[in-house]
Amino acid sequence: MLPFVLLLAVLSPALAQRTPTISYISQEQIKDIGGTAELECSVQYAQDFPVLWMKVDKQSDSLPISTGSTLILRDSRFSLRFDSASSTYTLQIKDIQETDAGIYQCQIIIQLNNKVSADVDLLVRQPPVISDNSTRGIVVKEGQSVQLECYAGGFPLPKVSWRREDNAILPTGGSIYRGNILKIAQIQKEDRGTYYCVAENGVGKGARRNIAVEVEFAPVITVARPRLGQALQYDMDLECHIEAYPPPAITWSYKDVQLSSNQHYAITQFATNDEVTDTTLRVLSIEKRQYGEYICRAANQLGQSEARVQLFETVIPNLRYRKVFSYSNGASFLMSQVLLVVTAILAAQL
Repeated sequence: MLPFVLLLAVLSPALAQRTPTISYISQEQIKDIGGTAELECSVQYAQDFPVLWMKVDKQSDSLPISTGSTLILRDSRFSLRFDSASSTYTLQIKDIQETDAGIYQCQIIIQLNNKVSADVDLLVRQPPVISDNSTRGIVVKEGQSVQLECYAGGFPLPKVSWRREDNAILPTGGSIYRGNILKIAQIQKEDRGTYYCVAENGVGKGARRNIAVEVEFAPVITVARPRLGQALQYDMDLECHIEAYPPPAITWSYKDVQLSSNQHYAITQFATNDEVTDTTLRVLSIEKRQYGEYICRAANQLGQSEARVQLFETVIPNLRYRKVFSYSNGASFLMSQVLLVVTAILAAQL
């Protein structure tokens, strides 16, 4: 009997000093918004110590959620179950929101500055959101190099790809480029337009940002009809198609004299967008002295260009329209009605 008493005397202090431990903690949880998560923490030798669930925030104070079997967080989405048989504390979170993502920590408080803890990460799937530090728009001179940047947050981490409007070919080749940075070396005017940054991670519909790429370039003039014939006393339109950015100053000249709208000429300009302008010089009731070479010029701060249109005399009129014209007080009023050229006979009858 005496040896048994001595053995108890030796073992009792050791048993009494067993340190509380966390025997099990849930693995990382990945949930959808609106879903439910259950975080389990099983402890041993902790019946005389406080057991807490905390949400740990490295940048601010941690948020206490429960102590023992009592929930102290006032949020109806949170609940706590305690299984005394296994000493397991189960924290349940319903209707999960983005803000619920983070580190949840199970703690056993042994002393004021002594605790045993274990962490479980709660990851919430979130649709992509394109970051503010992504490119919004850019203006660059032709020939320069440029890079477009696109970054996105969300979980899982979104993958970023690039496309152009109407699936046009990218300067890098192909219709899709994958990566956060799209580099364009020696950009050309043909590279201008709308680029799409697309971020996708399988959650929701993804995110897209439209990025306007403006390329500044010197004027380029094209003339669809560089030689035009018309009979005396009939009108004729001389046309230039101009591409340039910034928009250029446009002039027409004849025999080194800049023209303006008057009883002999009517000049119009029509801009389809910031980069394309169509200009028309209408020569009114052509006189003999008005035949010859007309020059269309366009200039901006990056350069200038010109194109020539030859107006020559014909016997048979080119009837594109029938006109009514008057000139009064320096202002011209012109009304035109489009008329198809049917035959030279019809023209003679008119």
